[in-house]
Amino acid sequence: MPLFELECQSCHHTFEELVSSGAALPPCPACASEDVAKRLSAFAVGSAGAEAAPAVSPCGRCGDPRGPGACRFEA
Repeated sequence: MPLFELECQSCHHTFEELVSSGAALPPCPACASEDVAKRLSAFAVGSAGAEAAPAVSPCGRCGDPRGPGACRFEA
């Protein structure tokens, strides 16, 4: 069952509800109105504790992104 974010069109109360596919949307828990619409909702995906790799800068002579000593032109 998907979790939907809903908004009452009468009182503008927003709420979340599990709704099985094909089922009618539930009434508003604040005012009991049946005039309820699905809202567009955003979700976030993250990874706790993960760190980004440090940026690599060019070595300066040839521009090799692997860094100093990575290319054959480095003396």
